[in-house]
Amino acid sequence: MITPRFSCTQTEESVVVSIYCPSVRASDVEINVDDTLFTIHVNPYFLRLNFSHALLEDDASSARYDPSTGYFTVTLTKAVKGQTFEDLDLLAKLLAPRASKAQGPLIEVLDSEQASQNDDDELASATESLSLEQREILEAAENDWQVKQELPEPDTSFKTSISRNYGFLNLHSGYFRHVEHAENEVNELGANAETAGPSERRELRLNHEEQKWDEEYYMADYADDEYIKDLIAWKHPHTTLPSEFQYSEEENLAMLRLPRREYLASREQTKNLYLTLLTLLFSYAYESRTTQCDPTPESGWTLGTLTPAFSALDPAPYGPISPDPKSVSSGELLATFVASYRRALTFPLYRSFALAEACRSDVVAFLRNGKRTVLRCLLEMKNILDHHDVYYVYSKIWLDDYCVWIQSASDDILRSLAADIAALNIPKNVLGWDLEELEALTHQTSGREIDSDDEDSEDEIERMLPAPL
Repeated sequence: MITPRFSCTQTEESVVVSIYCPSVRASDVEINVDDTLFTIHVNPYFLRLNFSHALLEDDASSARYDPSTGYFTVTLTKAVKGQTFEDLDLLAKLLAPRASKAQGPLIEVLDSEQASQNDDDELASATESLSLEQREILEAAENDWQVKQELPEPDTSFKTSISRNYGFLNLHSGYFRHVEHAENEVNELGANAETAGPSERRELRLNHEEQKWDEEYYMADYADDEYIKDLIAWKHPHTTLPSEFQYSEEENLAMLRLPRREYLASREQTKNLYLTLLTLLFSYAYESRTTQCDPTPESGWTLGTLTPAFSALDPAPYGPISPDPKSVSSGELLATFVASYRRALTFPLYRSFALAEACRSDVVAFLRNGKRTVLRCLLEMKNILDHHDVYYVYSKIWLDDYCVWIQSASDDILRSLAADIAALNIPKNVLGWDLEELEALTHQTSGREIDSDDEDSEDEIERMLPAPL
């Protein structure tokens, strides 16, 4: 079956689902509404949507097919008039399966083993008396692929394979088995990408950053920063929330192609997902600032190189872990941005602390605007990586899952993170390099050159200082 393109809107009394099903026989359509669940089947298309509130299929409901456009327009009545249906534009969330309903008590205390045996016999007898059609209905209802799942206990047993998992919630493996034959300039682990453990990945990443750190490059960009100042002054279009937010047709299609997955993350894992999200948004902010939202052939390399979770398969946390899994401490935020700042000052074309601060301001604005803006940023990252012959792998192991997960994230948490990040102070000395000393040396060198031409000016030196956040 093919999942068709679709969109949803609402009025005070109805929800309207517009479904693109070209060249079908409208007389063969099957539509069903069951509380919050809506399904439509017309060969070869099938669509199942799970809404946040109940719907009715009554006399006010309707379905109309326009063969000239290929669209089915289905109007469904709200069970409660005036009720607002949330997240109708988050298509992957609508496509997620409905949570199963517990039937009766989950635990029942029986008087004796004999009572249990009697109940089993009674159930067996009742089942045997069912007709073939009733049995098929019962089996179909039970086989809903929505069985209750529990978080697995940590596996402390020894590993029978040298291969390690990585990516979103460590769900992936095998993507780097033949990495030596691919021109992957982002990968810093080399042939060890499949076998290196978390501590080894981090050690390799930090060592690589130290090897690539270039004091002269940093000083040159600090001294000659006219173009960098233009990049800092540029305003990102996603930092301003539009009055009416609406995804484009291309974005809707991208969401329809996302995997249909359900994630069972512990509180600690969820916190780490939010922290790693910050590094993704920082990389996106840097790439879009330096290209002004006009990606270049180098954009995929920039996104991959600036993100520790991509280049070294090394996601957050990067520092001391707070004992409270429900909250993010300032120390955890600081360590997260230190990891991003170090890479922004080591690898890309423009290496400026002030530019990194501007990217952090962008991250604050993205988070403040909520999950819809964050999803738009992730979709744009995904689009860049998906069109690269090699770097698409990072979309598979990270961005596909993040684009699904973020649709169920909490806007309150995102806005709380935005406030904490805006108040965060990142001293230059925490990056591990003598940035202030290098900047002072740059001023001294520039001063001597200006003196030689009799053009010494305190205003000129002041103008060269990075703009504050």
